Amino acid sequence: MFNGVISIRNKNGEEKVKIERPGGSLSPIWSISWNPSREERNDILAVADWGQKLSFYQLSGKQIGKDRPLNFDPCCISYFTKGEYILLGGSDKQVSLFTKDGVRLGTVGEQNSWVWTCKVKPDSNYVVVGCQDGTISFYQLIFSTVHGLYKDRYAYRDSMTDVVVQHLITEQKVRIKCKELVKKIAIYKNRLAIQLPEKILIYELYSDDSSDMHYRVKEKIVKKFECNLLVVCADHIILCQEKRLQCLSFSGVKEREWQMESLIRYIKVIGGPPGREGLLVGLKNGQILKIFVDNLFAIVLLKQATAVRCLDMSASRNKLAVVDENDTCLVYDIHTKELLFQEPNANSVAWNTQCEDMLCFSGGGYLNIKASTFPVHQQKLQGFVVGYNGSKIFCLHVFSMSAVEVPQSAPMYQYLDRKMFREAYQIACLGVTDTDWRELAMEALEGLEFETAKKERKKRGETNNDLFLADVFAYQGKFHEAAKLYKRSGRGNLALDMYTDLRMFENAKDFLGSEDPKETKMLITKQADWARNINEPKAAVEMYVSAGEHAKAIEICGDHGWVDTLIDIARKLDKAEREPLLMCAHYFQKLESPGYAAETYLKIGDLKALAQLHVETQHWDEAFALGEKHPELKDDIYVPYAQWLAENDQFEEAQKAFHKAGRQGEAVRVLEQLTHNAVAESRFNDAAYYYWMLSMQCLDIAQDPVQKDVMLGKFHHFQHLAKLYHGYHAVHRYTEEPFSFHLPETLFNISRFLLHSLTKDTPLGISKFKTLLTLAKQSKALGAYKLARHAYDQLQGLHIPSKFQKPIELGSLTIRSKPFQDSEDLVPLCYRCSTNNPLLNNLGNVCINCRQPFIFSASSYEVLHLVEFYLEDGITDEEAVALIDLEAPRHNRREGKWQEVVSNNSQTLRLDETVDPMGDDDPFPAKLSFEQGGSEFVPVVVSRSVLRSMSRRDILIKRWPQPLKWQYFRSLLPDASITMCPSCFQMFHSEDYELLVLQHTCCPYCRRRMDDPSL
Repeated sequence: MFNGVISIRNKNGEEKVKIERPGGSLSPIWSISWNPSREERNDILAVADWGQKLSFYQLSGKQIGKDRPLNFDPCCISYFTKGEYILLGGSDKQVSLFTKDGVRLGTVGEQNSWVWTCKVKPDSNYVVVGCQDGTISFYQLIFSTVHGLYKDRYAYRDSMTDVVVQHLITEQKVRIKCKELVKKIAIYKNRLAIQLPEKILIYELYSDDSSDMHYRVKEKIVKKFECNLLVVCADHIILCQEKRLQCLSFSGVKEREWQMESLIRYIKVIGGPPGREGLLVGLKNGQILKIFVDNLFAIVLLKQATAVRCLDMSASRNKLAVVDENDTCLVYDIHTKELLFQEPNANSVAWNTQCEDMLCFSGGGYLNIKASTFPVHQQKLQGFVVGYNGSKIFCLHVFSMSAVEVPQSAPMYQYLDRKMFREAYQIACLGVTDTDWRELAMEALEGLEFETAKKERKKRGETNNDLFLADVFAYQGKFHEAAKLYKRSGRGNLALDMYTDLRMFENAKDFLGSEDPKETKMLITKQADWARNINEPKAAVEMYVSAGEHAKAIEICGDHGWVDTLIDIARKLDKAEREPLLMCAHYFQKLESPGYAAETYLKIGDLKALAQLHVETQHWDEAFALGEKHPELKDDIYVPYAQWLAENDQFEEAQKAFHKAGRQGEAVRVLEQLTHNAVAESRFNDAAYYYWMLSMQCLDIAQDPVQKDVMLGKFHHFQHLAKLYHGYHAVHRYTEEPFSFHLPETLFNISRFLLHSLTKDTPLGISKFKTLLTLAKQSKALGAYKLARHAYDQLQGLHIPSKFQKPIELGSLTIRSKPFQDSEDLVPLCYRCSTNNPLLNNLGNVCINCRQPFIFSASSYEVLHLVEFYLEDGITDEEAVALIDLEAPRHNRREGKWQEVVSNNSQTLRLDETVDPMGDDDPFPAKLSFEQGGSEFVPVVVSRSVLRSMSRRDILIKRWPQPLKWQYFRSLLPDASITMCPSCFQMFHSEDYELLVLQHTCCPYCRRRMDDPSL
């Protein structure tokens, strides 16, 4: 704030921390910024005030370090994305770059007025500056690499103010904090020079140890220097300024100066005595010079036509490698000035410090190694080569230096091909494999270069002459003499290897060390390998088994199809030897012996693999039996079974299998696809069945509380669709087939039911035209002329297929000649309120008087004499069933109509018309009353006493599974029997149901077979 106070608050505006700056109102806070870095352990707040100070605080309010003076009024402060740098701008009319600790690094850009805002583009080095005069400036900051290298020591700038020295061999690192901008770095032997804005620091190592990494300040040159390159020697520093070189002592005194003809492009220290070091200098005009620190005169080594980019001199200083501006590597003989060879695609070059004739150069994403005049050996490498020491190549990629170990096998073999054994030996000393060493020795022997062969043996630590002589005897074919010498030298294993390689196994047994089981096993294994190679597999199998190499024996048996031998091996193996047993099982499956495979899986207890075996062989009974014993395998069994059923067009069974496996999603998807296909193929009976199955599937899923509401909605929707498609199946067959399979009354009832049910959207596949056509024809035939006329009128507003055009037009005309009324025999009766309902009901399939929903027969679609009733609150389903089952006896008052009169001479019966037909003993009829004229449906609710008075044979109960409630229905005409399917809970006239079951051997609605034991 303006009074110098910083208030840190939470998101609700409550103050958590208050920081009071020492200057108070004299140091108003003008800009603050949080450090966005996630690597900092604490949240850090940078504060810039008009007391011209920059400060840092932790979230707790504790100050970090001291205030840093700015010498201007700061107006804006901004962190880089990762918090490594800070931008500050203000009254000094420029934007300055600071480290995250507040050390000024330099100026980003100068402006003509105060800088009021500066921001960094996220994850980039772009900076935008806004000034008081309305100008906006856009800058890109480029952070160049500042580094130095000498042999295996690499120094580089880090965080702009630190210097890190890295030992490339040991990977040790040491950090030197300078707390100022590091401008140049130079390193040489035990010296390190760091140029800062106002001084140069000279460091030295504490000791002469090559692995020592402890530096201390040796000298300070407190003077500002401007230079392009900086080089340090034992007692001097060299400054390069365009065309001029200056040599200064560590005290800052200029001792010598060299003026060049052209710009200096490259400079490198090539060693020498302290105070007399030599420098290699490359110029833009192609001139290459050698300069000694203690000599005023530069020596011209050679001059080429193109500018120099990189230089290096071989270890003996006889050859010079140059990379020019055309990316060409040129190698010269320094003494004769002759160009020895040149290679394209080079950006840097380095000689091997341990081998005169080897160099490497990088370029085009490849590392190139060249030995003498041999062809170049290439391998992929990103970056620049800066050093080559033995078998290690030092590579700089972006900002990181790494040491790459490069095997020297390729150049060694190049020398061997030319019979240059001594040079090949020198290359091998840099680093090759044992196999390469042995190859070198053998080539030297064959080339009669015994001295090299002897050196190779010494290099491998072999100084025993008997061993050397034994090798000679072996190569001459004197195997027994060679074996004796091997044994005398204590290297009986070499004799064993020799006889084994020669397949002389009987002789090899004499050299088994005290019957060592490992050596015995090795010998038998090699003998088995030999038997296998000479095509004697049976003998090889026996030997492998005796040697314990079961895997190889199993492989041979499997490849040859020897099932009997395989099962013998599998039965002898211990169940802990899992890998060989799994191999046996694999081969049993491959050789179509699933029984043996199952036995093997059982032995190792791999039940999952056993289940997979049964699935792959389609032995479903065994798989199901395994699933019953181990329920955790059901998913591995029933899912493949369902997929197999689906592939074999048994989709219904596949759906049940998915359901049994607990894959509700797949089960629902299969049903949905089956339903869609059935509708598309006009198999509406199947569509009704599938929709019923879908509804029951949703009801099953609804037991999950999370999905309950959604699934119950789908359940009721699918139940409704199932009823529609079940009825429409008859309508479709009537309109499409030449013969009718249903009575006119049934078709009339179905078409009325559909018409009243299709008041909103019409489901896919159901034709309103066919429904109205059926209704019109059957209404006319049965005498419902008013309804028929309405149906024909509705048809006129629909698209009529051409084949029905004339019959409909004729029917529309002939119906005009009929009375405008419906037959009373067809009018449906409400069994609750005894109201005759019109055939065309605007309310749908409910009573127009009491709003009681009609209950239809699922076969004839007649209105059944049933009334649904509900239980009072507090009565459970179990209690209700128990009360109904009590069936308390009551007097049948219908018999009371006949009154018996007995006199002395006669006995008479009299009919009494005033007696209540139902009597007072049945309280249910009283519950059927309702408020006349009401628009809302009032359900029938019964109490415990009413339930107790009911007869069990008059009650039908739909026992829905959870979370649905049970539904209760009372038959008002007990003499007319009604049957309810225990699976789908659809109601039928008993005679119709029995006839349909005899015809189809199952429920016509849900297709439950009569012999189904689950119900």
